Amino acid sequence: MKEEEEGPPNRELYALLHISPEASDEEIRKAYRQWAQVYHPDKYQAPHMKDTATENFQRICQAYEILSDENKRKIYDIYGMEGLTSGLELGTKLNKAEELKEELERLRKLKEQEKVSAHFRPSGTILANMSLPHLLHGHGIMRGMAMTSSVQSQISKHNTLSIGGNLAVNGNSGGGAATIVFGHRLSSVSSIEFIGSAGLRSLIGVQTSRNISSHLTATMGLSMSLRDGSLNLSNTWVRQLSETASGNIQLALGSDSAVSVGWRKKNQKLSAAGELKCGIDSFAASAHYNHRFSSKSHGRIVGKIGSNALEVEVGGGRKLSNFSTVRMLYSIGIQGIFWKFELHRGGQKLIIPILLSRHLDPVFAAGAFIIPTSVYFVLKKFVLKPYYLKREKQKALENKEKTSAQVLEARAAADKAQKLLQNVANRKTNKQLEIGGLVITKALYGNLKALKKRDEPVESNDSPVIDVKLPLNFLVSDSGQLQLHEGVKKSGIMGFCDPCPGEPKQLFVEYTYGDGRYEVTVDDYDKLVIPQEEHRI
Repeated sequence: MKEEEEGPPNRELYALLHISPEASDEEIRKAYRQWAQVYHPDKYQAPHMKDTATENFQRICQAYEILSDENKRKIYDIYGMEGLTSGLELGTKLNKAEELKEELERLRKLKEQEKVSAHFRPSGTILANMSLPHLLHGHGIMRGMAMTSSVQSQISKHNTLSIGGNLAVNGNSGGGAATIVFGHRLSSVSSIEFIGSAGLRSLIGVQTSRNISSHLTATMGLSMSLRDGSLNLSNTWVRQLSETASGNIQLALGSDSAVSVGWRKKNQKLSAAGELKCGIDSFAASAHYNHRFSSKSHGRIVGKIGSNALEVEVGGGRKLSNFSTVRMLYSIGIQGIFWKFELHRGGQKLIIPILLSRHLDPVFAAGAFIIPTSVYFVLKKFVLKPYYLKREKQKALENKEKTSAQVLEARAAADKAQKLLQNVANRKTNKQLEIGGLVITKALYGNLKALKKRDEPVESNDSPVIDVKLPLNFLVSDSGQLQLHEGVKKSGIMGFCDPCPGEPKQLFVEYTYGDGRYEVTVDDYDKLVIPQEEHRI
């Protein structure tokens, strides 16, 4: 079973009143009055309907009482309902206004400290070059190692400090360097960096950047070598070509004079980049393409060609956790045939290229690619996938047993709430049908995998999906629009419930507007605004 997707905490009361977490006091009062009219117990005569209305009316009143009070709202936004029912510190009662203010101020300072800590970003790479031919000739498997490490800290609102270094060993030779970079934000559109480096490439330099427009950024740098006094000048222009693509041009003058042109594109499913660099006596071109097959796996293709490079690299990777990713790549070029293993965790990388052969033998090259690829797919199909499916199924069953009573109770409450909404929802639907407006024809909320089987019935209490067509039709405005706010978990909406606690959820909506049919699927915390032409089917 997958862990539930992380999202903004403590938003259930906002979902209950169908308002944004940034709602004003007036918006909160307006929402409360609307829902109070729907659920006021005096509107219902039947005892069972009156009891249901009373229960939901109390929930509405409680939500309004908390969100309309500035201090209670702050506590709820930070601590949730536990902070209100058990005391701000879950056991420490704060009865005086002064105590409450002091605790909120302490918490504000704590969050500022956490924000500063989040700006303390370490990164580093360890590269371990290995060689199978070296090992076979009795010279050991290691060809060399290289390490780079840096730490960047936000020392104030406008200033950053980065300290880094690198070491490299190849055979009997090696070297290293240390670098310090001080950055200062001059304004909202410009910044400057001062750079100093000691070691193999001792230098001092300055670099400044400025946003010329919302789509264009210019960077200029000047550095001087402390060894021979030579100067290097660089000028880079980056242009945002679209929401997902950018291009850049760089001119470098000095000991490494060159002109380079690059392009980059990235969206949810793929990323691609290309670069062409021409120097005085050299040239190089490279391109890479990454494709995301699922939330956990991706493929990669890289090509390089130049004065001293001709290489093709293919492979893929898998996400182990929110912070860790592993990759295995196969590379063939004029340098030889390589396997490359990579482990990425946070800002740290471990890269292990293994030279298999310097000779480009077609049979060996094909075997080096086919054999490990075949072994991986066999293991994945007959060992890894069955194991993970079994483990997920077992966890899902355990979770279902633990939460079955909770889900049954929540489904019953949601069903009762929907019955109270039914008359108004039907009246709104009929009105929208008359004017050719927005009508929700199908709406399902729940488990990602179960939503793919949309034609299966969802009446069963064991189903990981709940039918929410009626509450969504109730929320359609008189102008024929529906909006669900971003950052608010949809299970808190009146008439909804969580049919599968602990699992990631989505909302599928099928609707008509005018003469068109539309459908859309959004994640649990995503914003939804309909109708939209892009949803047309």
